[in-house]
Amino acid sequence: MINMNEHNALVAFQDKQIRRIWHNNEWHFSVIDVVNALDASTIPKRYWSDLKIKLSQEGFEPYDKIVQLKMPAEDSKLRLTDCANTKNMFRIIQSIPSKKAEPFKQWLAQLGKERIEEIENPELAQDRVKEYYELKGYPQDWIDKRLRGIAIRQDLTDEWKSRGVQEEKDFAILTNEISKATFGKTVGEYKQFKGLKKPNQNLRDHMTDWELILTMVGEKATTDITIAKDAKGLPQLTHTAKEGGDIAKNTRKELEQKIGKSIVSNKNYQHLEGKKKNKFIGDE
Repeated sequence: MINMNEHNALVAFQDKQIRRIWHNNEWHFSVIDVVNALDASTIPKRYWSDLKIKLSQEGFEPYDKIVQLKMPAEDSKLRLTDCANTKNMFRIIQSIPSKKAEPFKQWLAQLGKERIEEIENPELAQDRVKEYYELKGYPQDWIDKRLRGIAIRQDLTDEWKSRGVQEEKDFAILTNEISKATFGKTVGEYKQFKGLKKPNQNLRDHMTDWELILTMVGEKATTDITIAKDAKGLPQLTHTAKEGGDIAKNTRKELEQKIGKSIVSNKNYQHLEGKKKNKFIGDE
């Protein structure tokens, strides 16, 4: 099954990007992004602030219906953002005078339909992710590795959840332990190394084949070690995450010694979007 937090955290309506997050078994969308997508105002934050007052006067209490969830901000940090599920977003849109309102509601309904289909048939989710990468122009063998990596990541996060991890920051801590052990860099440091400056850019979408493979090795090893040691709680899970990453690190170092160059690369697929290219952007 595709990890909903791993992929599709960003969707586009026409030419406007909208952040979303999987929360309480349903999608929640950034209200500010939706306001911007509807061209309701040149200052979406101020517009939303005024709209909350209007909604309250209409009997819709935003403070009861809106949840604040952490999403990537322009400075690449996770910040609390006003979010609404599909049902409440429909209600909010009703109070926004925009020519784009009806097309947007149809688009939003289609997203919901696709999610229901994916719950009934999980393979559809994987097919849609595969199509996403194909349309961007990624090589097929890279796509196969990426999809396998998503599945391995899902197994690991499910294991962590069953062993007491709930907070997003704790998932980030554990992920960074594996990354530091495997590549010598945290996720943030690796993104910076690859020149990924946008907060919504997924590091793994810019990894080489070997970087994807080693990431899989580290996370699969972490899952198996965690189960074998019956690790529970953040301190124990942090230790097994490092152990899993160390296995991937040893593989990396042995390979680097054999091929005479570093696997840790600043190459990326940053300019692939909208182009049918199968090349990396970066130094050789």
